[in-house]
Amino acid sequence: MSAIHSLQLSFFAAHAPFDRMEQAHLLWMIERMQLAYYEQGGVILSPEQGAAANFLVIKQGLVQGEQNIADANDAWLELNVGECFPLGALLAHRAVANVYRAGRDTFCYELPIADFHTLLDLSAPFRDFCTRRIANLLEHSKQVIQAQYTQSSAELQSLSSPLSALIRSLPVTCAPDTSVREVLRRMHEAHIGSMIAVDEGGRPLGILTLPDVLERIALPQIDLEQPVIGIMTTQLTILPPHALAYDAALAMAKQGFRHVLVVEGEQLAGIVSEKDLFALQRVGLRQIGQGIRHANTLEELQQSAADIRRMAHNMMAQGVAAEQLTQFISTFNDQLTARVVELEYAASGIDDAEQRLCWIALGSEGRFEQTLSTDQDNALIFTVPDGMTADDLRVLMLPVARRINDTLSLCGYPLCRGNVMASNPAWCLSLEEWRAVFLNWIANGTPQALLHATIFFDFRALHGAHALADELRQWLARVAGDQPRFLHQMAENALRNRPPLGVVRDFVVGKEHTLDLKLNGITPIVDAARIFSLATGVSHTSTIERLRRSAASLHVSVNEAEGWINAFLYIQMLRLRHHHAAEMDNLIDPDSLNELDRRILKEAFRQARKVQAKLVQIYQL
Repeated sequence: MSAIHSLQLSFFAAHAPFDRMEQAHLLWMIERMQLAYYEQGGVILSPEQGAAANFLVIKQGLVQGEQNIADANDAWLELNVGECFPLGALLAHRAVANVYRAGRDTFCYELPIADFHTLLDLSAPFRDFCTRRIANLLEHSKQVIQAQYTQSSAELQSLSSPLSALIRSLPVTCAPDTSVREVLRRMHEAHIGSMIAVDEGGRPLGILTLPDVLERIALPQIDLEQPVIGIMTTQLTILPPHALAYDAALAMAKQGFRHVLVVEGEQLAGIVSEKDLFALQRVGLRQIGQGIRHANTLEELQQSAADIRRMAHNMMAQGVAAEQLTQFISTFNDQLTARVVELEYAASGIDDAEQRLCWIALGSEGRFEQTLSTDQDNALIFTVPDGMTADDLRVLMLPVARRINDTLSLCGYPLCRGNVMASNPAWCLSLEEWRAVFLNWIANGTPQALLHATIFFDFRALHGAHALADELRQWLARVAGDQPRFLHQMAENALRNRPPLGVVRDFVVGKEHTLDLKLNGITPIVDAARIFSLATGVSHTSTIERLRRSAASLHVSVNEAEGWINAFLYIQMLRLRHHHAAEMDNLIDPDSLNELDRRILKEAFRQARKVQAKLVQIYQL
C-alpha cells in the first residue's frame, strides 16, 4: 500500500460511513477517486448541469447548499470536511435540487457515478448509509448512548426486544370445559401463575391468574366443578411474536393487565408476564399505573408523579427510544390527570361526567410527545343539560377546573404561563362554542388565531365523554381541509421559524451560545405535520403518525417521510437526554455535543428544512 493511500485511508476512517467499511472496499473506492479543486464562491453542482455525475466527499474547505425557497440566505445548508453529497440525486439518476457552492477554497474527492453504484453493491455499510442516511447515523448514535448509560449491554436487555425472545417455555393450557378444580390442581403442581383456555385449534379463549383465584373463586365460594371458562377473563390482550416488549409494556400500563398473550396466526405461541418485562427494565410499570388508579390523596398523587419521573429517568438511562419513552410519559401523565379529574368530580358531586364533560389534552400532551419538562395545556368540552345555558354550566365547572389545575401543579405539572387551561373561561366551552371559536380562527387567520391553532388543533380526549372530542375532530378535519387560504396562512406562519443552520458556522446560536431544541428544532416539523394532516384529512394528533399517514397524499416517498421522522425523534432524544441531566429547559450549547451528535443534529435540521421545503412547494411560498 502506498503512503498516499495510507493517508487517504486514515482520512476516510475518521468519517461515517467509511469508518464501517471494509478496508478492501475503501481501497477500491480510493483508487477510482480524483481530487478536484473549487475556488471560493465557485459552483460545484447545480440543477442546470443535468443528472449528477459524481459522488463527492469534502477533503478540505466548506460547501454551502442553497435551496430554492423564499429566503435564500436563510435556507443555506452547510457541509464540512468528511461529509458527502449529493446522495439523493445519484440514487435517483437526476439533477441536484440545490446549488452547491464552495464556501471557501475547497478540495473534494470525486467518484464517478458508475463506480458509486458498484460500491453500493460491494459494501453493505456504504449502501445502508446512502439509502438510509439519517437512520444510519441515528443507529450509530444510539449505540454510543447505550454505551454511555449502561456498563454492559448484556446486563440490560431492551424494550425493543421482540416478544418471541422473551418466551421462556410453552404456555400451560387447558380446554375451556375443564373444571375449576382441575385447573387449580394443575396450576399448583406446575407452580405457575396463570392458565389459558384454548380451543381445539390452539386459539386462546380466556385466562385465569392467581389474583383471580381470590376474587372469583375463594371469596364467592363458587362451585369448583363448573367449567373454568365461565370465570376466566375473556377480553384478552394479544400481540404477535414480532411485536416489541415495548408494545406489551405499554398495553399493560394502559390496561392494568399482568399478562400479554403472544399469538401467531390464531394459535397461542406463548405468554409474557409483567415479571418478564420488569426483569428487562427493572421498572414497575404496572405498579405505577396501579398506584395512580388507587391514589386518593394529594400525597399519593404526588408520589405517583414522582414515580413517573423516576421511571422516565430509568428508561432514559437504559437507552429506550424517544418515541417509546414519550408515549410512556404521556400515557402515565394521562392516567394521573384522569385520576385527579375523577377525584375532584367526585368531591364536587359531579356524577354524569362520562356523558356531558370531556377533559381534553392540548399541545405536546395532545400529541403524545411530553418530555420530562412540560407544563399544563388542557381544556373542557361539554354539552349543556336541559334547563341550563352554557354560562350556567361554566359557572359550576370553572372552580372545579381550577382545583384540578392547582392539584396538577402541586404534582409537578406547572400551570400554563399562557393560561391555556380548563380553568380559563375562554377554554371551558360547549361543543357548539368550540366550533364557533375554531371557525373564527379559520376565517380570520390573525396572528393570534394562527398561534391558537398550533396549540388547540392538537387536542385529544383524556377523560369523560370522548365522543365529544371525536365529533369535534371529525368536524375540524372536514372544515379545515376545505380552507386553502387558512392552510396557506398557517404554512406562511410556520416558515417564519427556521431550523438554526448557519452559513459561516454549523449552527445559528442564540443567547449564551445555545440552540432552542424545542422552538427551532421540534416545532418546524410539528407545525408542518399539523398542516399536512389538516390538508389531507388525517385525524391523528401525533406528529409521527401525521407525517406517515399524510405522506402518500403529498406524494412523499416512504424513505423521505422516515427521514423527517428520524430527524424529529433524534431532536426529541437530545431534549430527553438534556432533561435527564437535570437541565429542565430546551437550550443546549452545540459545542457541548460530541462530533457524532453535532453531525446528526445538523442532518436533523436539514431534514426539518426539507419538511419546510415541502410546505413551500405545496403552498407556493
